[in-house]
Amino acid sequence: MQIQDLPYPDPGVPDARSGPRFLWWLFRNQLGGQLKSLAWGLLHFVSVSTLPFCVGLAVQAVVDRSGARLAQAGVLLALACAGNAVGDTFLHRAAITNWITAAARVQQLLARKAARLGSALTRRVAAGEVVAVSTGDVEKIGWFVEALSRFTAAAVTLVLVCAGLVLYQPALGVVVAVGLPVLALAVLPLLPRATRRADIQREKAGRATELASDTVAGLRVLRGIGGEELFLDRYRRASQEVRHAAVRSARMWSLISAIQVLLPGLLLITVVWYGVHLARQGRVSVGELVTVYSSVMVLTYPLRHFEEIAMAYSFSRPSAKRAAGVLALERATDTAGSRAADLPSGDLYDPATGLLAPAGLLTAVVCGDPDAAGRLAERLGGHPSEEGTSALLGGVPLDELPLDCARTAVLVQDKDPVLLSGSLRDLLDVPASGRVEARAALAAARCDDVLAALAQGFPDAGDPMDARITERGRSLSGGQRQRLALARSLITDPEVLVLDEPTSAVDSHTEARIAQGVRDLRAGRTTVVFTSSPLLLDRADRVVFLHDGTVAAVGVHRDLLRGDPRYRAVVTRETDDEAPLGQVLHRDGVLHRLEEIEETA
Repeated sequence: MQIQDLPYPDPGVPDARSGPRFLWWLFRNQLGGQLKSLAWGLLHFVSVSTLPFCVGLAVQAVVDRSGARLAQAGVLLALACAGNAVGDTFLHRAAITNWITAAARVQQLLARKAARLGSALTRRVAAGEVVAVSTGDVEKIGWFVEALSRFTAAAVTLVLVCAGLVLYQPALGVVVAVGLPVLALAVLPLLPRATRRADIQREKAGRATELASDTVAGLRVLRGIGGEELFLDRYRRASQEVRHAAVRSARMWSLISAIQVLLPGLLLITVVWYGVHLARQGRVSVGELVTVYSSVMVLTYPLRHFEEIAMAYSFSRPSAKRAAGVLALERATDTAGSRAADLPSGDLYDPATGLLAPAGLLTAVVCGDPDAAGRLAERLGGHPSEEGTSALLGGVPLDELPLDCARTAVLVQDKDPVLLSGSLRDLLDVPASGRVEARAALAAARCDDVLAALAQGFPDAGDPMDARITERGRSLSGGQRQRLALARSLITDPEVLVLDEPTSAVDSHTEARIAQGVRDLRAGRTTVVFTSSPLLLDRADRVVFLHDGTVAAVGVHRDLLRGDPRYRAVVTRETDDEAPLGQVLHRDGVLHRLEEIEETA
């Protein structure tokens, strides 16, 4: 897999049972790139390790005054330098490719999981956690996956050089062959503590990221209540905790690095001292002493990869654990699309509550519990956040359809929809049937003032459709964001549209006009609206009242308001003591106001 071939056509099904298993799965799924990196790594490290032999041969040739052997040593030295240059160049290329492709695979897996889970993801994992995994964690995971092949090449090179030194000069070679494994394994006792400190640092950094993400998301509210300084102080404390944890972790890794410098130096001193002693006895030649001495110096380079792989694993293991935790999440009910991808049509029915939304009608649902309403809306869309009986569309269980097919048939708009940054035209460029134009959807959602505000805020745009929407639409009011989200949903023109409190942030006059606009635009299509607004309820073809999780009453708004005290209590928010007065207000005030609004609308 090359970088220009990204993204992957299919990133695969990850092994998310644990962090180490996930890392091993990533390694296996780019085995070709890892073998390529291993081959270039061997060429690079072996070429570097051959340089001392070439230098030793050249020195001995000068001592022996042999021009032929000096020329031979020069040729070998040139070949080793060429191998070093070629190996290093292509090793770096292969390593970076492995790093980027591994990180890209993880990001694709996370994006696919987020799309599959939908709104259920943020109910089970904090948004800041997902951001931390998809940014910093993927980089650390890619680092370990890439470093593994380079470490393998370095380890193989050390074994080959030690064997070669033993054969070339047994007396000194044995010292090096014994000393190098000691150097490589000397830091192992320190690794558990270094790993724990790295885990603590990563955990604190993740919490700081989550705090920053949540603070930015709620900045508008914080400013409204004057809470900026409070949350800024919290972030300062969290940031200082991250800094202290990073310093403690860096101290341990500095100690490991110091040991990696000290011990090779001691081995080098030992080799020189013992080699001089052997040279005085005539047991080794000058060229052999130079060769062994230079080999020890050069081998400190591949030895550094033992420290790097330990550091990479220490940092990537918690990151891989977090990524595996997100990737292990599954939908509450999922039969992996056991039915054919045929779009069903007909009545929408929820067996758990008894809710029936007849095809082609506008059905309003009144539920006193907002959380229960949100869960029911998810279930009607075929992707519930908890296990239970699937909703039926035309008698077909939605969780037995392929996920994209179920979402095409039933579109659910959350009570807190998200607007992505970009132009208004991009915002409304969504998969749609083509029967509803953007202008018609904007008109039905009563977005005239939104278009005017965008045109005024971006005079250079010319067409308000080209005006830019800031991240999450923070430059707009809550009601404006709600109406744009409603227009986006109307453009898709699904077989069934489920709206959860679509006008909660809109004034009464605009709400009445929106209710009529949605009714007219969705004529002949199935629409379900979760609301307790009398203005929306009065325009519905039928109203379903849910009490204690089941259907308690079905009818039209005015009849239910007169005949069902529980319904009236939810819609008018009256208490038992206020019930008689509420009935009078209902007869003499509420209905009268509705009639006035109908006339003005």
